[in-house]
Amino acid sequence: MRYVSLTPEERRQMLEAIGVDRVEDLFQCIPDHLRLRQSLDVPEPMAENVLLRYLASLAQKNASTDRHSCFLGAGAYNHFVPTVIDSIISRSEFYTAYTPYQPEISQGTLQALFEYQTLVCQLTGMDVANASLYDGSSAVAEAVLMAMRVTRRKRVVVSSALHPYYRRVLETYVAHSGLQIVTVPFSARTGRLDLTALDEALGDDSAATVVQSPNFLGVIEDLQPLSSRSKSKGALTIAVVTDAVSLGLLRAPGELGADIVAGEGQALGIPLGFGGPYLGLFATRDDFKRQMPGRLAGQTVDGEGRRGFVLTLSTREQHIRREKATSNICTNQGLCALMAAVFMTCLGRVGLREMAEQNVKKAAYLRRLLASHLVFDAPCFNEFVVRCTGDPVELNRRLAQRGIIGGLPLGRFFPERMNEMLICVTEQNTRAEIDDFARFFLENNA
Repeated sequence: MRYVSLTPEERRQMLEAIGVDRVEDLFQCIPDHLRLRQSLDVPEPMAENVLLRYLASLAQKNASTDRHSCFLGAGAYNHFVPTVIDSIISRSEFYTAYTPYQPEISQGTLQALFEYQTLVCQLTGMDVANASLYDGSSAVAEAVLMAMRVTRRKRVVVSSALHPYYRRVLETYVAHSGLQIVTVPFSARTGRLDLTALDEALGDDSAATVVQSPNFLGVIEDLQPLSSRSKSKGALTIAVVTDAVSLGLLRAPGELGADIVAGEGQALGIPLGFGGPYLGLFATRDDFKRQMPGRLAGQTVDGEGRRGFVLTLSTREQHIRREKATSNICTNQGLCALMAAVFMTCLGRVGLREMAEQNVKKAAYLRRLLASHLVFDAPCFNEFVVRCTGDPVELNRRLAQRGIIGGLPLGRFFPERMNEMLICVTEQNTRAEIDDFARFFLENNA
């Protein structure tokens, strides 16, 4: 539908109807020093055909994965998205993620959420999953708040190899909660959480240990000893996953002692985007379901024994009594959850495992080519850190000129690692692309 602006006469009539003289009068409640006084730096109005050409020219400046080979990951991954996903989510009944308050007219939406929850439980090895959260960072923050409610403690131990953006969101969430965040370093040799430091950090007042696997450095953590240490102190283990495709190959966190699994579902059939929309995964043990944020779609039968779907758990507090809510996230990423459900259903266990194996094998191939530049020696999934002889930012600039999106320079997050880069390889990378990247990297890092 095209946008048609108001005429001056229509604007006058609307202002007269609400009893004000100018549009500016509607903003009197905003302090004067906060109001914008100059015009925005945008072009003058254009005819529609001219505007479309202008927007297309701007879009051509983007470094699209359609025109570039991509070796950038760090929480957003260039995985294959089956075409059937677009076909299904384009159906009109799926275009809104609005809360299905009336189950009798929302059976399709509720069933989709129920199937999504079931698939997430199978993927994570947990008992119950909610009907999604906003993204991985908010899911981790909600997991920490949940651990505080379950344990009635206000101290959490966090791995320094947790995604830096997740840590930043967590700090914002708990800024006024009285929670103490203790950060535990990772080993300089392996990139894994330092168990000796973890033992020193964990105490009888700890609510949870938060560990990402594969972590931000691409290293696969050994979750079992971590969860055992947490359990011995009465603390929960929160396992964080940023690339859910890895769970097609790695043991499920629930099997390794995790009490809560939180993370990002973008890898499950959701295209790359400039910040989203993405999908927050959240699953936990049955004992803790009453403290879980969000809501649960459940399966039941009606008075005639026919299968139906309802919102089994959706606390009214999160809508109308915010101070008593388990979470103030009242809606969800329903469309993204549907995309993830279609993705997991289409691939199935075998397909997801095959995709995960391609990631491991292709990453291992590039690791062998760049063996002399590797920083950590622990196992990885599809990401790993390499050391550059020069500036990684400048290297990325030159890679871009060759049509290659390089890795993530780590200096912006770890000042002591200014010459290191996090590289990601997925099933989308061809052998020719990997060889080309390795050749250019080695030539410029002799």
